[in-house]
Amino acid sequence: MELHLIRHPRPAIEPGTCYGQLDVGIAESAAEVAARLRPLLPERFELHASPLARARMLADELGTPRLDERLKEIHFGEWEGLAFGDIGTAIDDWAADPLGFRAPGGESAREMTARVLQWLDELQAAAPGTPVVVVAHGGPLRVLAGHLLGLPPERWLGLDFGCGQATRLDVESWGVALRWFNR
Repeated sequence: MELHLIRHPRPAIEPGTCYGQLDVGIAESAAEVAARLRPLLPERFELHASPLARARMLADELGTPRLDERLKEIHFGEWEGLAFGDIGTAIDDWAADPLGFRAPGGESAREMTARVLQWLDELQAAAPGTPVVVVAHGGPLRVLAGHLLGLPPERWLGLDFGCGQATRLDVESWGVALRWFNR
């Protein structure tokens, strides 16, 4: 399976703000980002996307996406919309346990991982006959790439997906090849 992972365009939100599943718009034209990405993508593909506006707007420019809640960013609960500086020392608890920590009213990285991998399992079971393009967020894309590449979860944060950029993985019966990252 030829798999293209695309992070949404730059969000229209003040830098340093925790936004997670907060449904914010984009600070750049989805049409322009799509035009820049189109030459990197195959002519025909199956398109999947997060339903959050910042991903959905780009996906709509690329085709007709299958929207799936499981592709949303991690939910930071009561932290969403706050400046990271206003979260206080609780952010140290998150740094001490990045996979298990759950912001008040949110979900942990492990919980996000479970829902994203459930989506991936279903995709692989369906054995799509055409390449697959996914437009989502940094968190879910890290899960997909990290898992497929066999990296331990503690290393997934090192996969820094750039906004409005694409990554290609080829998933074969013998393993996974990273063809290119952040183009």
